[in-house]
Amino acid sequence: MYDYIIVGAGSAGCVLANRLSADPRCRVLLLEAGPRDRNPFIHMPAGLARLVNNRRINWNLHTDAEPALDGRRLWWPRGKVLGGSSSINAMCYVRGVAADYDGWAAAGASGWEWAQVLPWFLHSEDNSRGASALHGAGGPLSVADLRHHNPLSAAFVAAAVEAGHARNPDFNGDGQLGVGLYQLTQRDGARCSTATAFLRPARHRPNLTVLTGAHATALSFNGDAASGVFYRQGRQHRHAAASAEVIVSGGAIHSPQLLMLSGIGPAHALRSHGISVRADLPGVGGNLQDHLDICTLVHTQPGVSYDRSNQARIAFDYFLRGHRGAGSSNIAEAGGFARSALATGAGADVQFHFVPAMLDDHGRHRLPGDGYTLHACALHPRSRGRIALRDADAASPPRIEANYLGDAEGVDLAMMKECVRLSAQILRQPAFDRWRGAPIFPSRQDLDDAALVAFIRAKAESIYHPVGTCAMGTHAQAVVDPQLRVHGLRRLRVVDASVMPTLVSGNTNAPTIMLAERAAHWIAEAAGRS
Repeated sequence: MYDYIIVGAGSAGCVLANRLSADPRCRVLLLEAGPRDRNPFIHMPAGLARLVNNRRINWNLHTDAEPALDGRRLWWPRGKVLGGSSSINAMCYVRGVAADYDGWAAAGASGWEWAQVLPWFLHSEDNSRGASALHGAGGPLSVADLRHHNPLSAAFVAAAVEAGHARNPDFNGDGQLGVGLYQLTQRDGARCSTATAFLRPARHRPNLTVLTGAHATALSFNGDAASGVFYRQGRQHRHAAASAEVIVSGGAIHSPQLLMLSGIGPAHALRSHGISVRADLPGVGGNLQDHLDICTLVHTQPGVSYDRSNQARIAFDYFLRGHRGAGSSNIAEAGGFARSALATGAGADVQFHFVPAMLDDHGRHRLPGDGYTLHACALHPRSRGRIALRDADAASPPRIEANYLGDAEGVDLAMMKECVRLSAQILRQPAFDRWRGAPIFPSRQDLDDAALVAFIRAKAESIYHPVGTCAMGTHAQAVVDPQLRVHGLRRLRVVDASVMPTLVSGNTNAPTIMLAERAAHWIAEAAGRS
């Protein structure tokens, strides 16, 4: 018997495991479907390119055919390993802006205003630049400047400034708008995933049990109270009991799937799969949002980009020379935030990630030659999709209906066109003159509107920020309350990116860690242990 069972050792689960097991009176079980994070390319930042096709540590999910994207099934990589997606992501540390969180609170997620969440960002953070009003020092999560960046990344920043964007040395500082190099979740040139930052320091605790290769199949209940978790480990089907709470931290895809497999979700959908309804919560799996991304690729001369780098030499240098050189690069080194011609508020509505290499189809399609890539995504999509069960088998991947560009007003498509236009404006600036070769995608710079739309439908992809499928709030579609407790049930919370009512203005890893910090405090408080 455990006090707490946490399902999923990802960006949220590792935080919860650390914070809850800090009390020696609490017995904590952490379940993770994937393996331990032993692959050395997890820890070498540039090794993320070597992880793309590693199905042992990646759920390797795909959407259903997307009607507005030429019927394509888009690839959704998600971490299946200790640390979850924080072990395979590009490590960009971005919180979003105050208006994101104030908007959550105004829409019914009371207590989530920026003033309430900022202290929890600082609580986690150990920023290499030191403490300030907007940054923490001494926390478990190391946030650092790049040790190495490619000259093409410097060219991007210079070109964006020439295009009228401000330089911004800190996207989590006084203002988000502008361009620069990203700060990263790295420590001494190595990836600082939540497994490294939070779980590793707690693994020695006798009151914390971590089981890998343990795939949760359903939750158990005693009346309306969660009492444990059924899981499969190898060929064995097992059950673990919890006396205090069960915390689901499987992420925006697997958390709603587990709830629905346990009878929590839209009643008609559950019954269609022969699942008995425990709680009719129609919002489970709904409200799915993601940042759709469009890449502009340009050739450059040989020898400058990372396309044909000697990977063995980079790894050799990195591991034997103190985590330095190109191996310490997160690849998506530079970027920024901009306002498009369609912007309505005061903040950014477009985000850039610049990569000094050619990334077609997430880097899975190798192109001839050398080049560079500018990602651009619209930060506040109006389209909403859903996660649905394929069947009642926990081993089956859920259906992902992202519904990209599905808003009736066509605003999301208009925003993607703005993303392409802003990218082209930056890439044609003089700072790229010495590097610029022939265009790759799009193949011409004089696209008319119809050709621009065709390019977007053929090439837009996810940039890996799904949220919202167990949204918090008090409205009819809300799944959890503002303290992340599942409506209508006891001793059950969801703590991960699925509870975000709307996307933040940027990458989602740092906000997920903040969510878990707050939840751990509330859980301890509820038990009288804070």
